[in-house]
Amino acid sequence: MDCLHSIYKTVTDIDVEVYVVDNNSTDGSQAAVKKGFPDVKLIENPANTGFAHANNQALRIMQGRFAVLLNSDAVLKEGAIDKLLAFMTSTHSAGIAGVQLLNEDGSRQNSIDNFPSIETEIFNKSILRLLFPGKYPSKNSSYQWPTEVDSVIGACMMVRKEAMDEVGVLDEDYFIFLEETDWCFRMYNKGWKVYHVPDAEVFHLSGHSKKKNPWRSQIEYYKSLYMFFRKNRTPVSYLTLRILKPWKISINLILNILGNLITLFQKEGLRNRLLKYYKLSVWHLLMCPDSMGIQKNYAKQKDS
Repeated sequence: MDCLHSIYKTVTDIDVEVYVVDNNSTDGSQAAVKKGFPDVKLIENPANTGFAHANNQALRIMQGRFAVLLNSDAVLKEGAIDKLLAFMTSTHSAGIAGVQLLNEDGSRQNSIDNFPSIETEIFNKSILRLLFPGKYPSKNSSYQWPTEVDSVIGACMMVRKEAMDEVGVLDEDYFIFLEETDWCFRMYNKGWKVYHVPDAEVFHLSGHSKKKNPWRSQIEYYKSLYMFFRKNRTPVSYLTLRILKPWKISINLILNILGNLITLFQKEGLRNRLLKYYKLSVWHLLMCPDSMGIQKNYAKQKDS
């Protein structure tokens, strides 16, 4: 509910229509929205259909010139939407604009990312960002002005309706992860630009679902990663990724086994990483079954 409160508190001088798409939550969210925010247009899904499908339900019936996709775990700071709107109105080449995401303590989160490539997926991203900050930006880069980027993190982003009409809505083949990256890539290919607007700030309480299902989340991320390459990269790049990525996972598994042995399995972080790489290795050995990801896990929970 903090997300909705922040909308009505900070967005006061703009005519807006607010949609909430509920993916069959079981915590009473639907009743709370109906009671606390009667003006909200509530769409109730009978199952968790994924991030892309849920957002598209609202995007297909929206009336305005711009849409803001806002995660339920995001809280707007004062002026965030006003700054996004002012930028998008004055920058006609912009198809998408993203914000600076913040942790609860006000520290910066990564809010932008590169399009996945063989380099980003085989080499260490942190090292790439350290050695080549211009090509591989991160939260450590300080931006004073709106900056053109490859992709923004989809927790809060404004999208131009005109660009959406040309490019299409989110690709529903993605259940979760990289659907906004795929969208930004398609925008880029159609000549639209993607920008990071640093003075538009939004708190993002991210990672809750990842903490509940850490290794399942990793598997779902890999499913989306392979899909992105299959859809947007050459067949050679896709094949290279499918060969090299399991080798990288195997190396990380061995290193984490050694690390846990040295520390006598006393470090929780090392134990968690060991479980993650073990599950990823098993998933690849089993030929990447859907049943080990989040998507099938949600379906199983709803059937039980």
